Amino acid sequence: MKKYTIKDIAKLADVSKGTVDRVIHKRGKVSTKALEKVNAVLNEIDYKPNLLARSLKNTKEYHICVVLPDYKEDSFWLPCYEGIQEAINEFASFGVFIEPFLFNPNDVASFVTVNNKVLKLSPNAVLLTPLFYKETIKIATSYAASNIIVSKFNNQLEIENTTNFVGQDLFKSGRVAASLMKIIVPNNSNIAIIHIDEDFNNAIHMQEKEKGFRAYFNELKESNYQITTYGFKNIDLKEKINHVLNLNKNLVGIFVTTSKTYSVAEFTKGKDIKIIGYDLLNENIRYLKSNHIDFLIHQNPKKQVYLGLTYLVEHLLFNKKIPAKSLLPIDIVNTENLETYLEN
Repeated sequence: MKKYTIKDIAKLADVSKGTVDRVIHKRGKVSTKALEKVNAVLNEIDYKPNLLARSLKNTKEYHICVVLPDYKEDSFWLPCYEGIQEAINEFASFGVFIEPFLFNPNDVASFVTVNNKVLKLSPNAVLLTPLFYKETIKIATSYAASNIIVSKFNNQLEIENTTNFVGQDLFKSGRVAASLMKIIVPNNSNIAIIHIDEDFNNAIHMQEKEKGFRAYFNELKESNYQITTYGFKNIDLKEKINHVLNLNKNLVGIFVTTSKTYSVAEFTKGKDIKIIGYDLLNENIRYLKSNHIDFLIHQNPKKQVYLGLTYLVEHLLFNKKIPAKSLLPIDIVNTENLETYLEN
């Protein structure tokens, strides 16, 4: 007999998982229509409440904090926040309290302040976006000293006192971008790598992507690609891009290492320059559809945070071992397969 999850029931009833949770556990308000739809499905599948979840909730509760950049400052992080809300609804009946904490992605001090706040709460575990390398090392040590489990997502840092990482292999991600670039630009072309809005020396994710990109071209036999790296602030990007274009008339390809690919596309419209970047932000999708961006590498941030939380929940509830590393596929998106990703 199939075991139905709240997610399965929500899909069958065409309602949210939170609605199903409220119906099953008889808490909160639910519309009459939604109640009837959920109950119809429950009757059809002969659903039995999860007694294990109820017994766990009655014996012990767990607290997991998620520290991530504020999606109001950078829309890349909005799917992560949505993934957290899904996890909150999914695991509430197990006595697991999941709480998000947002920091300014452009402010190191904000990152430190938020983590110190979380540290004082003494949660059982923390799922962390290690955006700033040096500061992450210090805060991970502090968490470990307080016996707080630390997991990472999105930014692949090899540091002590952390349990696991969920995300993509960023070095290989850079190599994938390079292999795509080689296909769409002439041999031995001039190519730019552009980092936007972050301190490159403290941002390992950008370093790894660049290393992978350069490594691919360095391994090509009898090639003479000219690759130049630039680091820009978004606030003066137009001026900087125009300077690069005037300085390098033969530039034919740009690799943007962050989700702000649309910012580069905006200022290169009308130029025959191929652009490869990251993430399915609405702005990026618009430029992809208009062929001003050629490829986007989808990092699936929502799945990253949800999977990271699932590992922590299963460890706390069932003592299940957390994998040291969980690498997600490196998805390549263009105009031909974009709709399939938007549908999902």
